Amino acid sequence: AGCEKEPSSYMWIYILLGNMLRGIGETPITPLGISYLDDFAEEEDVPVYVACLHTIAMLGPMFGFLLGSLCAKLYVDIGFVDLGSITITPQDSRWVGAWWLGFLIGGVTSFLAAIPFCFLPKSLKKPEEANDKTSYGLLENMRKKLTPAQSKPRNQLYYPFLSDFYTSLKNVLSNRMYFTFLCCSLLQFNSFIGFFTYKSKYMEQQYGQSTSKSNFLIGLTTLPPVGIGIFLGGFIMKKYKMGITGATKFAFIMSFLAYVTTLLHFFVGCENHVVAGMTVSYE
Repeated sequence: AGCEKEPSSYMWIYILLGNMLRGIGETPITPLGISYLDDFAEEEDVPVYVACLHTIAMLGPMFGFLLGSLCAKLYVDIGFVDLGSITITPQDSRWVGAWWLGFLIGGVTSFLAAIPFCFLPKSLKKPEEANDKTSYGLLENMRKKLTPAQSKPRNQLYYPFLSDFYTSLKNVLSNRMYFTFLCCSLLQFNSFIGFFTYKSKYMEQQYGQSTSKSNFLIGLTTLPPVGIGIFLGGFIMKKYKMGITGATKFAFIMSFLAYVTTLLHFFVGCENHVVAGMTVSYE
């Protein structure tokens, strides 16, 4: 009875706040970074630059898995206890790796990587003939096309920001091409999330691998091909100078081939382990 007590650790609050701050800092990189490239790069070079951006974004999780593999080999209380007194190994089910160490390393790395952004110019000069093709030019053209009823003065609105946001959101979601792409992205991410979430657990249970080994194998075998595919896709778009229609056909063909290949997973598998009380009875 003396060992029974309610958990009193509030560490989850710090992790929650840390992830919120990380999300706030990282969110602008993708939408604003792509707009930045689209506005100030040559039109034929944009696909390659965007592909490089997404490729590097895929390499990050790969190094994260490898770092997680390294941290999982270290005991959770490293630096606070005598490691010579630890009698269990990472293969033991009671082993807890130094999960917190990755947050410190990732935080310091993110801080150092953010410093060069402070030295970027506030704005770059763009040739006048290309202004209409930039996101800023498209926004200005959209505002000019609004009817007087839609373009009310700001002083007549209680919440001008919300009104502008609602108008922009309505215009974006009414674009059939973008809305279709959004639905496809939702379906793809829904499938990938389950894949990445349970793949490591499957490898641990089915193949008897440690948490460290599972993270290492996932990071080494899964993410690099995805990054290479993103880069090759951008390179192909640049080489053949694909427009919206060509890029859509290309994306459909690649997605269909990926879907057909993924169906092969249904023909590959292993029998479940015999676990008393779960897959077989205790008798």
